[in-house]
Amino acid sequence: MEGGINSNNEKIFDVLIMGGLGHIGLPLGLIFAQKGLNVCLLDVDENKARLVLNGIMPFVEYDAEPVLKEVLQKGKLKISKNNEDIAKSKNIIITLGTDVDEYSNPQTKRLMDTIFGIKRYLDSSQTIIMRSTVYPTLCRQLSKKLEGINIAYCPERIVQGYAMKEIPQLPQIVSGFNEKAIRDATELFSRISPKIIETSVEEAELIKLFTNSWRYMQFAITNQFYTMATKIGCDYNRIRKAMADGYERIYSLPSAGFSGGPCLLKDTLQLKAFDNGNFLLGYSAMMVNESMPNFIVDEL
Repeated sequence: MEGGINSNNEKIFDVLIMGGLGHIGLPLGLIFAQKGLNVCLLDVDENKARLVLNGIMPFVEYDAEPVLKEVLQKGKLKISKNNEDIAKSKNIIITLGTDVDEYSNPQTKRLMDTIFGIKRYLDSSQTIIMRSTVYPTLCRQLSKKLEGINIAYCPERIVQGYAMKEIPQLPQIVSGFNEKAIRDATELFSRISPKIIETSVEEAELIKLFTNSWRYMQFAITNQFYTMATKIGCDYNRIRKAMADGYERIYSLPSAGFSGGPCLLKDTLQLKAFDNGNFLLGYSAMMVNESMPNFIVDEL
């Protein structure tokens, strides 16, 4: 972007993470800092900031606290609530949450407004890396509004609480709207991921949503089987174990239970809205999974 306020600013951070004290941003920042990068976590939550600065994780994230203490001691991690630090970073990673409203429609305005609000801190030497779950085609809308800014989309696919283990093991999807965005994102994530898979931006958006919806539907079928078995007094765990014994095609069937975390339901809802309500399998999965608490209560 021509004339950005930071065109002459020294880039003292390799990475700045917006929403950096959340479940996605904080473990990612710790892993980058452990690799020797200078990391800034941008967040307005002062309570979490105090805990993190004292070497205490503000939520359950296995194996994270020793790394947190290590990178604080080495001076590789800074916490800020000042947007001006955006101007001092080579790469800006967006990990802000995305919501759905009471009618199950994606709410993108808050995310878009936040990103547009930092435009004056950006210049053409930087790359914005979207890591938030987004409604399909949102990144392209964003790139049109932020003309001249390098934008990449690199979705996360970790299980909450296991980021420290999974990020170094999982391939990283990388996409972007120009060569610099793809190159910067590839160089950054190559430091922490074993493999980079390059796709188009729209493909990457769908990969993220399809991944979570697939898991959500897997949980739905096993929960449906569970309710069927329970209604006639059968032990579903015994049935599932017998089904899978020596029969590899059943190994992927998960055990029954609550589909925890907000992302699986939310991402299924995003696909439902994107397909104008025609995502019938996703809708059926919601009916099954979200009725499980009532079924358990009735059984008790």
